[in-house]
Order: sequence, then structure tokens, then C-alpha cells
Amino acid sequence: IFDLIRRYLKHKGYQVKFVRNVTDVDDKIIDKAKEVSQGKTDLALAAKEVSKKYLDSYHRDMGLLGIGHPDREPKATEYIPKMIRFIENLMEREAAYASGGDVYFDIKKAKDYGKLSNQNIEKMEAGIRKSPEDTKRDPLDFALWKKAKEGEPCWDSPWGKGRPGWHIECSVMSSDILGDEFDIHGGGIDLIFPHHENEVAQSEGAGKAFARYWIHNGLLTINSEKMAKSLGNFISIQDFIKKYKDADYLKLLFLNTHYRHPVDYTEEKIGEMKAQKERFMIFFDKVDRIVKAS
Repeated sequence: IFDLIRRYLKHKGYQVKFVRNVTDVDDKIIDKAKEVSQGKTDLALAAKEVSKKYLDSYHRDMGLLGIGHPDREPKATEYIPKMIRFIENLMEREAAYASGGDVYFDIKKAKDYGKLSNQNIEKMEAGIRKSPEDTKRDPLDFALWKKAKEGEPCWDSPWGKGRPGWHIECSVMSSDILGDEFDIHGGGIDLIFPHHENEVAQSEGAGKAFARYWIHNGLLTINSEKMAKSLGNFISIQDFIKKYKDADYLKLLFLNTHYRHPVDYTEEKIGEMKAQKERFMIFFDKVDRIVKAS
């Protein structure tokens, strides 16, 4: 979807700077690193190797689909010092607070929290239980900095060793590369809340205007079910290319649906896309012959 948007904007004569940030340290990566290393290798090194493995795989698959690289592809671990300064700014503005080695964003200081996802903050708070060990002031407060656990990747900070929360990296990298206010922020529809909602809150809390427009794409299902290995309905891009020999069938499937709507993958629909591409090629061939004859 976003590759298409970039191509269209360039076609219309706009100057486009396309940034795609990479989360290369988070809870899921660390959990995978623990599984892979099994205590035999350094966890920080294992997390780095896990991140590289899946990023390389992603790049390979995008290449198979003919989707080019972004103009910039920053990694979260490259921006730790700037994330720390961003968090310090939030604390100076009293929009964040430290608690037990962690740092949280104070949701009460957010302007119109819930406006992106069209939710009411009081109703959201009513639906969340606060656990006894929770050191947050409000159940909706979210982590900007997490205290390091034994053996995990960590960095020095004014609050002790730790690592950034997931949300902070996006605000820091986008404002550093694109400026405090930029045109379009994209992502899957599943990221609207809480991820993108929290990005807005912390960026505005730091005095930044952030994104002017938001574009959220729908999700992919397989035969009307969520795609998952556990359900046995999983197909990789590599498997698709091996089977059909043409990435355009898959791309046509995605582009036949409005970008916000879910896309349902079925063998029958891929057959329809194959026929659709054949009609395109007949049309292009006809145009070529007319142009050459004129």
C-alpha cells in the first residue's frame, strides 16, 4: 500500500521522503532470543542476531515483490541517546515521571487522548484493572523507558540501565528525520490503538505537531481466517512465488481492495488476478501496436 502511495505521489510531481523505521529491540525479540540462545550465548548478542535475521528476510521478500527500499530505514538501537533526550524533555514538561527505574508518560497530560482512535479516556480507564505491583499513576500511562532485567540488552540512562518502550522510538525517529510536523504517517489498522495513539500523545506532550494525515491499511486473512501458523493456513511470500512464479498476482489482490478494508486471500481469487493481469497485458500490447502504427 505505502509503496503504491509513494509511487503515485512521485508520479504527480511531489518530492517524497519515505521513512520506514525498524524495531530491533523489544519484548518479542528478547523472548525469541532467549528461545534461540537457551542460555548458551549472550542474550544481547542473540537479540541482535534475531533482529538481523528477520530484517534480512523482510528485505528479501520485499525484493521478490518488487518493492524498493525506503529513503531512510533507521533502527531503534541507533537512536537510544536521542530517545533519552526526548524523555528528559517530557519530564521537564511534567508530562512524564520516573517510577522504580521505569519512566512513564502521564496520560492526564495528554491533549484529547483517544482522538485518533475515537475513544473516551474515562471509558478506557474503567475497562482496565490496575495490578497491585503496578507503579503507574494511571492504568493508561505507558512506558517510555523500561528498567533492565537480568541479562537483557540495556543502555545507561539517568534512570539506570534499561531500554526504550516501544512507542517512543517512532516519535523520536520520525521527528529527527522528517521534522516536528510531517505529512503522512502510515501503518496497519491494528496499530491505531494504543501504539499510534500513544505516539500522538508523547509527541504533542513534547511540543511537536507530529503527523498531519494518518493512513491505516486493512489486514490480511486467509479464507476468511486470520493468517497464523497455529491454524495451518500460513503461506509465505517465498512459497507464493515458488507456486505462481509471478508476484503481480499477489499485488493485484491487495490493490483490488480499498486500502482500509481487510484483504481475504483464497486460491480462487489468485486465479482471478491471473486472468486480470492477462487482460492488462492484452491492453498494453494493443496500445503499443497503436502507438507504433501512428
